[in-house]
Amino acid sequence: MISTKARYALRVMIDLAQHPEDGYIPLKEIAKRQEISEKYLEIILKILVKGHILKGLRGKGGGYMLTRRPEEYIVGEIIELTEGPLAPVACLMPDAEICNKSADCITLPLWKKYDAMIHDFFYNITLDDLINGRF
Repeated sequence: MISTKARYALRVMIDLAQHPEDGYIPLKEIAKRQEISEKYLEIILKILVKGHILKGLRGKGGGYMLTRRPEEYIVGEIIELTEGPLAPVACLMPDAEICNKSADCITLPLWKKYDAMIHDFFYNITLDDLINGRF
């Protein structure tokens, strides 16, 4: 299940992508437009800035803005930045130890196919696609 944090992160990224002419947009403005508490939004914005997909500027005239064009942001990248890996089972996590049963695991192909479907779905949609209803 995709958490509220990831869903809100996508909403914030879309909001910023829809207002490029506004320059740095204050947290308060984003929170008001998206109806997200400022405290919770601050947590999400810190993650996005730390992940280098947003720029933050403190002080008067400060706020947040995208670091790239909307078509350069992949939805899967944003979700994984806030959620962590989207792998459906522990053995498919990026740093998973090799399972001694993998050679005989009857369900492993199922989980691999499901993992590929999730990855292919989220990694083939950009912010621009969402904004323009193309997915």
